[in-house]
Amino acid sequence: MLRTLHSQRLVVSVSIVVAVVCIALVGPQLLALESHKDAISGLREGNARFVAQQASHPNVGADRRAETAKGQHPFATIISCSDSRVPVELLFDRGIGDLFVVRVAGNVCGATQIGSVEYAVEHLGTPLIIVMGHTKCGAVTAAVDGAEAPGDISGIVDLIRPAVARAREGQPDLTRDTLVAGTVRTNVWQSIENLLTKSHILREAVKSGHAEIVGAVYDVESGRVEWLGQHIDQGKLLAEGI
Repeated sequence: MLRTLHSQRLVVSVSIVVAVVCIALVGPQLLALESHKDAISGLREGNARFVAQQASHPNVGADRRAETAKGQHPFATIISCSDSRVPVELLFDRGIGDLFVVRVAGNVCGATQIGSVEYAVEHLGTPLIIVMGHTKCGAVTAAVDGAEAPGDISGIVDLIRPAVARAREGQPDLTRDTLVAGTVRTNVWQSIENLLTKSHILREAVKSGHAEIVGAVYDVESGRVEWLGQHIDQGKLLAEGI
């Protein structure tokens, strides 16, 4: 009887080891794809709690600080505008160590922003990248108005101007507010294009299934996040990288 039990335990132990080894060797892409879905699902649920004023405020205590002091393992990277009305962790109801947030006026993706996202994917292994614009964006409005931006602010506005032209394309009679709203979206797509075409690291991560890039827009009045999904031309962009 004892030998039989010992043999059964040995078989179970070996099976577990084999399963773990198989996952490590042949299953990373499947696990990564599953984590994309889990990450988006978790963020959707967190935003719903935020909108309903039922936030649970997870991972904000001393135990979480102690845990993350040993290292960080965020499950999503978010490129967001610096606007004070877009509190990223709050609007997704997340806590310490959950999100790797890259904030810059206009949620543009220049060299330093791309480098930050590369770090998150390459060194921290975040499976989900979100470029999130927001309604009533001041940087986008400045680009739409053709304002002369002082100092280095001009560099940010200049990165948004092509998105204005794309939003206006074929629609010369758009009102200012409609053009601003349209540019918020095209600016999200433009930033995603920069991530995919200008970063070999990010292209390879997306191609291999280890990372996914999606767009989103946050409404500063309702608190809701609208999910835009992947870039419609993602396949083409992956092939056209520089």
